[in-house]
Amino acid sequence: MAIHINNMKDLEKALMPTMAKMVDTLAERVYETLNYFLQEYYDDYDPKSYRRQHDFLRSAVKVESKIKGNKAVATVFIDTDSMDNYYNATGEQVAKWANQGTHGGLVTGSKTPHVWDDTLDETVNNGELLKLAVEYLKSKGISVRT
Repeated sequence: MAIHINNMKDLEKALMPTMAKMVDTLAERVYETLNYFLQEYYDDYDPKSYRRQHDFLRSAVKVESKIKGNKAVATVFIDTDSMDNYYNATGEQVAKWANQGTHGGLVTGSKTPHVWDDTLDETVNNGELLKLAVEYLKSKGISVRT
Protein backbone atom coordinates (compact mmCIF):
# COMPACT_ATOMS: atom_id res chain seq x y z
CA MET A 1 0.00 0.00 0.00
CA ALA A 2 1.40 3.36 -1.01
CA ILE A 3 1.97 6.04 1.59
CA HIS A 4 1.34 9.61 0.54
CA ILE A 5 3.99 11.99 1.81
CA ASN A 6 3.04 15.65 1.61
CA ASN A 7 5.49 17.15 4.07
CA MET A 8 8.37 16.35 6.44
CA LYS A 9 6.00 15.42 9.25
CA ASP A 10 4.38 12.77 7.01
CA LEU A 11 7.82 11.46 6.07
CA GLU A 12 8.87 11.29 9.71
CA LYS A 13 5.69 9.42 10.62
CA ALA A 14 6.20 6.95 7.77
CA LEU A 15 9.83 6.25 8.72
CA MET A 16 9.36 5.97 12.48
CA PRO A 17 8.39 2.24 12.58
CA THR A 18 11.47 1.39 10.51
CA MET A 19 13.64 3.55 12.75
CA ALA A 20 12.26 1.91 15.90
CA LYS A 21 13.01 -1.58 14.56
CA MET A 22 16.48 -0.48 13.51
CA VAL A 23 17.15 0.92 16.98
CA ASP A 24 15.99 -2.39 18.50
CA THR A 25 18.46 -4.22 16.26
CA LEU A 26 21.30 -1.91 17.32
CA ALA A 27 20.35 -2.20 21.00
CA GLU A 28 20.39 -5.99 20.69
CA ARG A 29 23.96 -5.81 19.39
CA VAL A 30 25.04 -3.64 22.33
CA TYR A 31 23.22 -5.99 24.74
CA GLU A 32 24.94 -9.07 23.26
CA THR A 33 28.33 -7.36 23.46
CA LEU A 34 27.74 -6.26 27.05
CA ASN A 35 26.82 -9.83 28.01
CA TYR A 36 29.94 -11.11 26.26
CA PHE A 37 32.16 -8.82 28.35
CA LEU A 38 30.25 -9.65 31.53
CA GLN A 39 31.00 -13.33 30.88
CA GLU A 40 34.65 -12.52 30.09
CA TYR A 41 34.83 -10.61 33.37
CA TYR A 42 33.47 -13.62 35.28
CA ASP A 43 35.77 -16.03 33.44
CA ASP A 44 38.81 -13.91 34.35
CA TYR A 45 38.59 -14.55 38.08
CA ASP A 46 37.84 -17.62 40.18
CA PRO A 47 37.27 -16.58 43.80
CA LYS A 48 38.55 -18.95 46.45
CA SER A 49 36.98 -17.35 49.51
CA TYR A 50 33.33 -16.98 48.47
CA ARG A 51 30.67 -18.43 46.22
CA ARG A 52 29.40 -16.14 43.50
CA GLN A 53 25.74 -15.22 43.32
CA HIS A 54 26.06 -14.14 39.65
CA ASP A 55 24.02 -10.96 40.20
CA PHE A 56 26.44 -8.90 38.14
CA LEU A 57 26.62 -11.52 35.39
CA ARG A 58 22.84 -11.25 34.98
CA SER A 59 22.62 -7.47 35.39
CA ALA A 60 22.48 -6.42 31.72
CA VAL A 61 19.11 -5.01 30.67
CA LYS A 62 17.78 -4.04 27.25
CA VAL A 63 14.61 -1.97 26.96
CA GLU A 64 12.80 -2.11 23.62
CA SER A 65 12.68 1.06 21.58
CA LYS A 66 10.04 3.68 22.14
CA ILE A 67 9.13 6.65 20.03
CA LYS A 68 9.89 9.86 21.91
CA GLY A 69 8.98 12.89 19.87
CA ASN A 70 10.84 12.56 16.60
CA LYS A 71 13.30 9.95 17.91
CA ALA A 72 13.36 6.21 18.39
CA VAL A 73 15.16 5.43 21.64
CA ALA A 74 16.25 2.13 23.19
CA THR A 75 18.24 1.63 26.35
CA VAL A 76 20.90 -0.90 27.35
CA PHE A 77 22.29 -0.68 30.86
CA ILE A 78 23.66 -2.51 33.88
CA ASP A 79 20.96 -2.75 36.54
CA THR A 80 23.02 -1.93 39.60
CA ASP A 81 19.89 -1.91 41.78
CA SER A 82 19.48 -5.65 41.16
CA MET A 83 22.86 -6.36 42.71
CA ASP A 84 22.13 -6.41 46.42
CA ASN A 85 24.08 -9.49 47.55
CA TYR A 86 27.46 -7.82 47.94
CA TYR A 87 29.19 -7.29 51.27
CA ASN A 88 30.64 -3.84 51.81
CA ALA A 89 29.87 -2.74 48.23
CA THR A 90 26.92 -1.44 46.29
CA GLY A 91 25.94 -2.68 42.85
CA GLU A 92 27.16 0.64 41.48
CA GLN A 93 30.58 0.12 43.07
CA VAL A 94 30.83 -3.40 41.65
CA ALA A 95 30.00 -2.07 38.17
CA LYS A 96 32.62 0.68 38.55
CA TRP A 97 35.27 -1.84 39.56
CA ALA A 98 34.36 -4.03 36.60
CA ASN A 99 34.73 -1.09 34.27
CA GLN A 100 38.16 -0.44 35.76
CA GLY A 101 39.11 -4.06 35.04
CA THR A 102 39.34 -5.01 38.71
CA HIS A 103 37.57 -7.52 40.95
CA GLY A 104 36.59 -5.90 44.23
CA GLY A 105 39.04 -3.12 43.44
CA LEU A 106 41.91 -5.60 43.09
CA VAL A 107 43.85 -6.13 39.88
CA THR A 108 43.73 -9.88 39.31
CA GLY A 109 44.92 -10.31 35.74
CA SER A 110 46.09 -8.50 32.67
CA LYS A 111 43.17 -9.59 30.48
CA THR A 112 40.33 -8.46 32.72
CA PRO A 113 37.88 -6.57 30.51
CA HIS A 114 36.71 -3.07 31.27
CA VAL A 115 33.10 -4.19 30.90
CA TRP A 116 31.25 -1.05 29.83
CA ASP A 117 34.12 0.76 28.08
CA ASP A 118 34.97 -2.38 26.08
CA THR A 119 31.31 -2.74 25.10
CA LEU A 120 31.28 0.83 23.77
CA ASP A 121 34.60 0.31 21.98
CA GLU A 122 33.26 -2.81 20.24
CA THR A 123 29.95 -1.29 19.17
CA VAL A 124 29.90 2.51 19.06
CA ASN A 125 33.50 3.75 18.98
CA ASN A 126 34.63 1.39 16.21
CA GLY A 127 31.72 2.36 13.94
CA GLU A 128 30.00 -1.04 14.06
CA LEU A 129 26.60 0.38 15.04
CA LEU A 130 26.77 2.91 12.22
CA LYS A 131 27.62 0.12 9.78
CA LEU A 132 24.72 -1.99 11.09
CA ALA A 133 22.35 0.98 10.83
CA VAL A 134 23.33 1.58 7.20
CA GLU A 135 22.93 -2.14 6.39
CA TYR A 136 19.52 -2.21 8.08
CA LEU A 137 18.25 0.84 6.21
CA LYS A 138 19.52 -0.54 2.89
CA SER A 139 17.76 -3.85 3.62
CA LYS A 140 14.53 -1.87 3.90
CA GLY A 141 15.07 -0.24 0.53
CA ILE A 142 16.28 3.10 1.85
CA SER A 143 19.15 4.50 -0.16
CA VAL A 144 22.05 5.43 2.10
CA ARG A 145 25.43 6.83 1.11
CA THR A 146 28.39 6.85 3.46
